[in-house]
Amino acid sequence: MTTWDPSQYLKFADIRTRPAAELLARVPLASQARIADLGCGPGNSTELLKARWPEAFTTGVDNSPDMLAKARKAHPDWVWEASDIGEWAPAEPFDLIFSNSTLHWLPQHEKLLPRLMDLLRADGVLAVQMPNNFTAPAHRLIRETAADGPWRDWLPDVDDWHPPMESSDYFAILAPLARTVDIWETEYVQVMDSAAAIAEWTKGSALRPFLDRLDHAMQSEFMARYTEALKAAYPPQADGRVLFLFKRIFFVAQRRSRSRA
Repeated sequence: MTTWDPSQYLKFADIRTRPAAELLARVPLASQARIADLGCGPGNSTELLKARWPEAFTTGVDNSPDMLAKARKAHPDWVWEASDIGEWAPAEPFDLIFSNSTLHWLPQHEKLLPRLMDLLRADGVLAVQMPNNFTAPAHRLIRETAADGPWRDWLPDVDDWHPPMESSDYFAILAPLARTVDIWETEYVQVMDSAAAIAEWTKGSALRPFLDRLDHAMQSEFMARYTEALKAAYPPQADGRVLFLFKRIFFVAQRRSRSRA
């Protein structure tokens, strides 16, 4: 299982939380009673949910002990649950199931999403955001670096990424189950201090499955080679900073009312 370092992840807390705020803004519900934040991480997205609906019963769900420890330390009175999303089976349905930058770590969305929709109350909402940047240089160079170095024998089968499908695929999955489906894609132009900052960004997320396989010395060498490759892919602007283009996909689906007997 991929390990997570909340301090590394939160080095870019503002940039990482912005898509969650933009996803939340499109949730078409004035009030909530029960909310689940799937892949809550250190709790930055859960904080947005609690700020909008402070009286709601809100559960942050994650499978990383380190991330949950960070979340519990920040908010010891909130509800945090250690669970794998693929096996998560709450006893009661929710009004909102929210997931920011998480479901791309899980396979078979054609099965996962209907199951999550089934865990909603009538007119409940599933709101999801995922990175859709896996063909961009920052991600492509991870694979290329992994295949070209003394670590190659440790990394051939790393397969923790599950890049999102096309928007039309998600519509086809959700439309039969929902009375409204809102899907959009955004490409963020993230202004970073340097190519090394992009390496630090990916170290907190997409690089984790690769670095987990390596000892400390190999991790350092891997990061050095990866950072050098990023410098060519992301040239500096006139002021020395670099533009890190990053695509994301969003969807908000409101469940159809349950049939009355």
